[in-house]
Amino acid sequence: MKLLLPIAAITLGMSALSVRAACPSDTDAALMAARFANLQPVPNPPADMSMADAVCGRDKFTLFLGQNYGKVVGYKAGLTNPAVQKRFNFPNPVRGTLFEKMLLKDGVEVPAKFGARPLFEADMVMEVRDAGINMATTPLEALRHISRIYPFIELPDLVVEDPSKITGPNIVYSNVGARLGVLGKPFAVKATPQLVEALANMTVRLTDQDGKELEAGKGNAILGQPLNAVLWLVKDLKASGIAMKKGDLLSLGSFSRLLPPKPGTGAKVTYEGLPGNPSVSVRFK
Repeated sequence: MKLLLPIAAITLGMSALSVRAACPSDTDAALMAARFANLQPVPNPPADMSMADAVCGRDKFTLFLGQNYGKVVGYKAGLTNPAVQKRFNFPNPVRGTLFEKMLLKDGVEVPAKFGARPLFEADMVMEVRDAGINMATTPLEALRHISRIYPFIELPDLVVEDPSKITGPNIVYSNVGARLGVLGKPFAVKATPQLVEALANMTVRLTDQDGKELEAGKGNAILGQPLNAVLWLVKDLKASGIAMKKGDLLSLGSFSRLLPPKPGTGAKVTYEGLPGNPSVSVRFK
């Protein structure tokens, strides 16, 4: 990845970022993007950062991310699981942007140190069939405008120097930690009440490279129903003047705890109860 600003500028400039409680400047956002590109943690943004300032900063930060990660291909909902909300002491979902080069193929091997504060989690991606999804108000209506569902292991990066002090707005500013993710083989959607029910009742099982279970959760761990995360993204994007379009990829959040990767290990996620019990895997070197 190309370096956006000299390391000296990063070192000098980031101290100002840590003390200002306002919309980050263009320079602040560029400095964070440069640190991000070099897998370096950034000083924690102000603890009293408002959500409005965080959204303002995120929009600047993602402009710089596009220089390294290519075009926007979709969006992610974070903090959709009550357990994850509790960890970060923030009660509402948050939104980030997904870029083309963030998405990897099933079975890929990545460095365990793929980010400044790397983690992995069991997630899911849905692909938008058409713009009619912007009018959906129920899970079944949303599903009618989804073409495919992908198994997905997200590889987020908390980025900051002290993740224990990160706040909800801080997470938003960092683009909800979007760094990488592994897409499994998708299956085509047949929009039926039975599939809506299966999504809520499925068991999402996360195992290691030897098949040992690390986590297991139900589909309803995400807002009571994974499709509710789609509906939340529709609403949140609409509030920002953005409409979903055909082909957009939507990451719905975590079915598991966020776990740290270790060299020489791997992870696999299986969705028991969905057609064919689809799965996806990643290896860490």
